Amino acid sequence: MIYLATSEHSPDNGLSTIGETPTGGKEALIRAFFKGGAILFGHFVLTSGKESDYYLNVKRLITNPKTLKLISRLMKERAEELHIEFDRVAGPELGAVPIATALALETGKPLVIVRKKPKGHGTGSQIEGEVKSGDRILLVEDVTTTGGSVLRAMNVLRKEGAEIAAVFVVADREEGAGKNLKGTVFVPLVTVSELFARKGVS
Repeated sequence: MIYLATSEHSPDNGLSTIGETPTGGKEALIRAFFKGGAILFGHFVLTSGKESDYYLNVKRLITNPKTLKLISRLMKERAEELHIEFDRVAGPELGAVPIATALALETGKPLVIVRKKPKGHGTGSQIEGEVKSGDRILLVEDVTTTGGSVLRAMNVLRKEGAEIAAVFVVADREEGAGKNLKGTVFVPLVTVSELFARKGVS
């Protein structure tokens, strides 16, 4: 499902649907979540500190070259279908870096890595790669919950004069990221509700 995050007063918690991931590719990705052990059920504490009865371990997928290739292909296809124009691909460390790298190779666009904090040596930069004022950035992430890591990366890039063309994510937990990213094109390849609907898939 693909959303344009708008306002908190819009239907569907501020998200307007503007398309869907191609069925064949999405089905393959959903199967990969279950076959690759990328969705687990139990008791987990998330990065945000929240407790959850399930865990999305997308790193299990992006460390598999075939699945990483699938993810980058789906992201490229969605960008083309939605006519999203961008100059560079960026990802915040750590989980988004393989995704951004694969998508940069898939599209031929330069790669940008956003550090969690500025380097404590050398130039002290928080960005690896070149960003020019006016550059349109396609920002990618592995999983979104509230969208905090994405928002921090967006702020870093905007300070360099970049524009955020869209935010693509492998899986959205549907816990506020779309609402918090209002005004930004937000494109999850799959949502947790879609994964729950296929629980037990083989």
